[in-house]
Amino acid sequence: MAAAVRECLELQLLEVEMLLAMFPKEGEMSLDEDAVPGVQRYLRNSDRALPPQLRFSIAIDVGEAKVKVELQVVLPHKYPHVAPQLFARSDALHRQQQLQLNTGLTSHISSLDPGELCLFEAVQWVKDNSLPYLESSKVPSEKAPEEVRVKAALHRLWIYSHHIYRQELRRKIFDSAKKLDLTGFCLTGKPGVICVEGLQENCEEFWRVIRYPNWKHISCKHVESTEAEGSVDQLRLFHAFEDLQFQAHGDYGLRNDYHMDLGQFLEFLKQHQSGHIFQILFGVKDKQGTV
Repeated sequence: MAAAVRECLELQLLEVEMLLAMFPKEGEMSLDEDAVPGVQRYLRNSDRALPPQLRFSIAIDVGEAKVKVELQVVLPHKYPHVAPQLFARSDALHRQQQLQLNTGLTSHISSLDPGELCLFEAVQWVKDNSLPYLESSKVPSEKAPEEVRVKAALHRLWIYSHHIYRQELRRKIFDSAKKLDLTGFCLTGKPGVICVEGLQENCEEFWRVIRYPNWKHISCKHVESTEAEGSVDQLRLFHAFEDLQFQAHGDYGLRNDYHMDLGQFLEFLKQHQSGHIFQILFGVKDKQGTV
């Protein structure tokens, strides 16, 4: 275990050194002055406690106007064998644009080969893909206030995880959904799927709370937004936050390594007008109700 962590931390230092060379100007890369020395001390003497995770931010210039988008980075001790924690933010982005940008970033990073250094790839993706969100956030909204008062907007997030087993994690999911007045479901097992729907800011807060600080192998696969006059409740597909469990296959031993019956899950989605989500989550088309 210690040897594997040492190898990961050595790779992290090499990648941080590369990023510092790419962003040498003051204010471009913000890194605690003791962060790297702390890792170096551990590498010289692995008998000591693990150093704090490397945390830093990179200010990325986007577009001809060089609008600043900040990429916040947290590196788990076993990165790059586990995914880094990334969050892009900008004062020029509204909440919805920021959420959509991070959804795209997470999806892109999760599509890369596991075990590979990916921070340069993340920086380049933010640089290449932020401009459309920045431009859409500039659309004038002088006539919006009167409409906003009579319209309700519902946000729906479809979240995929390699698995969901741990009781404390499930408790966190259900407590957060209840606190934020979100409906939907949590599918326990392998794979794990979460759907939450409600007010946009509540969905964003739910995603932030459950993702950080250390949930690996999780991504927001799809975001849906709908509007209608009246209450947001009339737009919901789910009337509560359900604990979703189907017949499982596999070993119920210590690892709880069992797979959920995806055929039953597909039928559940169809019953809630969401059959199209199956392909988005798993990349498998529905062929006359079969998986």
